[in-house]
Amino acid sequence: MNTFGKYIEFAYLIIGVVFLVEGIVGWSAEPEKAYLSLGFGLLAVFMFFFKRRFRKKRSKNQ
Repeated sequence: MNTFGKYIEFAYLIIGVVFLVEGIVGWSAEPEKAYLSLGFGLLAVFMFFFKRRFRKKRSKNQ
């Protein structure tokens, strides 16, 4: 289960990067959509670090 958690973490990171790039590229055409994409991108990057921290903490306690 620990390796599956690592894959999920990196999936969050990849999704976050995709949304951030989409937000930056679409900034001039549709700013409202860009705000939403940037928000989702930042949320996904935050989830990467959040999940990583608690996975390491949990594996350290076991």
